[in-house]
Amino acid sequence: MSKIKFLTLLFCCASCSSLPHPQTSSPQGEGVSANWQTGVRVGAQQLDILLPQLKGKKIALVVNNSSLVGKTHLVDTLKSKGINIQFVFAPEHGFRGDAADGEHVRDSRDSKTGIAIFSLHGTTKEPTADQMAIVDIIVFDIQDVGASFFTYISTMHYVMKACAENGKSMIILDRPNPNGNYADGPVREPEFKYFLRMHPLPIVHGLTVGELAHMINGEGWLESGKKCALTVIPIKNWSHQDEYSSPVRPSPNLPNDQAIKLYPSLCLFEQTDISVGRGTTMQFQILGSPALTDMKFQFTPVSMKGISNTPPHENKLCYGEDLRSVKAERKFDLSYLLKYYKLHPNKEQFFLKYFDNLAGTKELRQQIINGQTEEQIRASWEPGLSQYKEMRKKYLLYP
Repeated sequence: MSKIKFLTLLFCCASCSSLPHPQTSSPQGEGVSANWQTGVRVGAQQLDILLPQLKGKKIALVVNNSSLVGKTHLVDTLKSKGINIQFVFAPEHGFRGDAADGEHVRDSRDSKTGIAIFSLHGTTKEPTADQMAIVDIIVFDIQDVGASFFTYISTMHYVMKACAENGKSMIILDRPNPNGNYADGPVREPEFKYFLRMHPLPIVHGLTVGELAHMINGEGWLESGKKCALTVIPIKNWSHQDEYSSPVRPSPNLPNDQAIKLYPSLCLFEQTDISVGRGTTMQFQILGSPALTDMKFQFTPVSMKGISNTPPHENKLCYGEDLRSVKAERKFDLSYLLKYYKLHPNKEQFFLKYFDNLAGTKELRQQIINGQTEEQIRASWEPGLSQYKEMRKKYLLYP
């Protein structure tokens, strides 16, 4: 973006009004608990710690629909306290969490508050030097789900990089990780580093965003070779062994707690012939394909604006399995991949082009093709996974 275009969007006249509360009873929040767990206080709720750090400073926010202080959006809360918000950075799915997966998010202006919104999931993935020159502090507050290919943590990485390169500070308002009670899966290999797999993490990393940010800094993972001036406001009254229910959908295709728990184990199906239920109301809770005609459960994916545009197997009857009532194990559950590869009648069409990129390794595909057991495959991960778990201990804020 040119400096002229940037300043025009930032300063053009617009009327301000209160940002409406993100809905937890609408389809965008259906099935997700609207109640915060008793006693748990996320970083955004600790205004006595946050506000003194923001007073008199020019602030940018990296937020979306999950950035709540109780039932009020963080933008509303900070504006009501007189904090000087310059603009908002929007991650994948946009400021209000209503853009479909992978959809290009455009720069805009929020019609309710008049605040300029700059996309970090469009033509650029990180704040520009012009944007960084205007602010003193960037505040990051987004609900994560603990899978290493969830793009919010990639956005956090790029914002940390911009802060490090431009001498600015970053505050992370930490939130519980609903899948934070385990770390599992193959560790990403160096050749598969890209936006969806920025870090050498296992598929399930077992960290909050605050802990991960400390790891990014501590392990020297920022491309600039510098460290971000980082403050994490930690969660109170939560540990990694505690269950946590997100008060809103962290992503349009994660409609409830069951989907969030199954997501790390089912996401690799996105690069197979098997549908995970995009284009239905049961995303990441069902599996199926038109090829599996011997299976009893049936569903037909359809295009759903803002949730699943042109989903896999659109308008085709799929046969498969309903996982809405199964117990989600505290592990990266390989049994689903092994089962469906075995059931699929055309093995050559099972894997799609970017399966290895999503898995972060080229070995897993070949191990499945070769008929290795879950125990054999898990044993091959063990050296890297054990090393990661040992490193992880250094950064835990909630042991």
